[in-house]
Amino acid sequence: MTNTSAQGTPPSPEPAPSGPRRPALIIVFLCLADLMVVLDATIVNVALPSIRSDLDMSQGDLQWVVNIYALMFGGFLILNGRLGDLFGRKRLLLAGVVLFTVSSAVNGLATDTAVLIAGRGVQGLAGAMIAPAGLSIINTSFKDASLRTKALGAWGTIAAAGGALGLLLGGLLTASLSWHWIFFINLPVGAAVLLGSRLIPDSRVNDGDKSVDVVGAVSVTGGLLLLVLALSNGQSWGWTSARTLGTAAATAVLLAVFVVVSLRGRAPIVRFGIFRIRSLAVADLVLLMLTSGIFSMFFFSSLYLQGVLSYSPVRAGLAFLPAAIGVMVGATLAQPTVAKLGPVAVGTTGLALGAGGMLLLARLPENGSYAADLLPGLLTLSIGLGIAFVPVTLLATSGVPEQDAGLASGLYQTVQEIGGAVGLAVLSAIAVRQAAADLGDTPSPDAAAQLAAQVSGFRAAFAVGALLLLAGAVLFCALLRKRHVEAALREMTQQPAATEPVADPA
Repeated sequence: MTNTSAQGTPPSPEPAPSGPRRPALIIVFLCLADLMVVLDATIVNVALPSIRSDLDMSQGDLQWVVNIYALMFGGFLILNGRLGDLFGRKRLLLAGVVLFTVSSAVNGLATDTAVLIAGRGVQGLAGAMIAPAGLSIINTSFKDASLRTKALGAWGTIAAAGGALGLLLGGLLTASLSWHWIFFINLPVGAAVLLGSRLIPDSRVNDGDKSVDVVGAVSVTGGLLLLVLALSNGQSWGWTSARTLGTAAATAVLLAVFVVVSLRGRAPIVRFGIFRIRSLAVADLVLLMLTSGIFSMFFFSSLYLQGVLSYSPVRAGLAFLPAAIGVMVGATLAQPTVAKLGPVAVGTTGLALGAGGMLLLARLPENGSYAADLLPGLLTLSIGLGIAFVPVTLLATSGVPEQDAGLASGLYQTVQEIGGAVGLAVLSAIAVRQAAADLGDTPSPDAAAQLAAQVSGFRAAFAVGALLLLAGAVLFCALLRKRHVEAALREMTQQPAATEPVADPA
């Protein structure tokens, strides 16, 4: 199997192992590591009022408890993915687990605002080490098609269901113990991963230039940090404010420097030739649409549960349990179906089903109920997500030279993070605009009018989310052909390489 790039022939990887021992346990440990990362993106949300009261935090500082994690995680994914390729994916994974576990203990013991915010930033950095390393270990270790699909299915399930599980677990721990336990819960999980680490195989580039493009690393990391910062704060800053526009301009400059350096450099952080792999490029594009749409589901559904249906945080967390189960059901259905029908057919079906769930949510009334109005949409959407994430993850990380596995995994995780930030920013703005339009020039609207306008904004956001998922389904069908999928999966099915290169530019 060959793969060309704009920078020439990359260094050769170590010979692929015939297969890891105890693959089920390896999948469990890798997914446990990723579960910590995914949970901590949302687990603090329900606990924020308790944290604010206990530490006497300002609203601005409280916002940074959430944002600093997203900033550090999104900013360092590509760099860490590449470092894992060069210096060892298992080494990066275990370093990330240790750092994540220690920073979780520090956060749980925090009695000071600055300590908690700094600890959350370290957690985000550690998560950016764990996520690409774990995913690339799966892609370089499991050569059997069925086993690899199961491993990626489990990984995709955690990615899709982790948000709902985080809300549920955050509510339960905060109500039954205290907010400190949303961090302490990571300690036994991290210890379990470290104890099982001897089973986890390692892989890295065996030879070639291992120098790191410092300018490229600094520019892409800084650019992604500023991009996530602008997207996370654009609503509160104002999208046309000097702060937002200045941050966007600095983002553009840094990313432009990164592109120029990467195209001209000898050993760039990102070899842009990887995007000539059609299956990877399309899957990442579809993932952008998918995550842009689904993150609004958790956000607006949570607001509906607590603001409209008057659910407590714990009850709201429990209300998302069927969504987490739905994702697991969808992923379980997708794994054997991908082998029979192909990833494009399965992915398109999942995206269409998810769009249908979004459209059901777009009919929410202001005087609705959970069982009749919210639950059908949540279940339909979550099953569709579980189905879609398996083939999208498969194609976004397959057909890549082994020495670029970490890079592909870092790109996958970065697209997922940026998609969520973009989607939430755009759909929140749509919801606010729709609510304002409904109120119009009404002077001093009463509570009923304000509630109706708020729910109208939710409906508009869900409708646009459905369009994003449908756009992803159309792109999947329109841009991928059978030859692109076969080229990507040839390595998995152990077929001999044909004369057609994997990086098919057609």
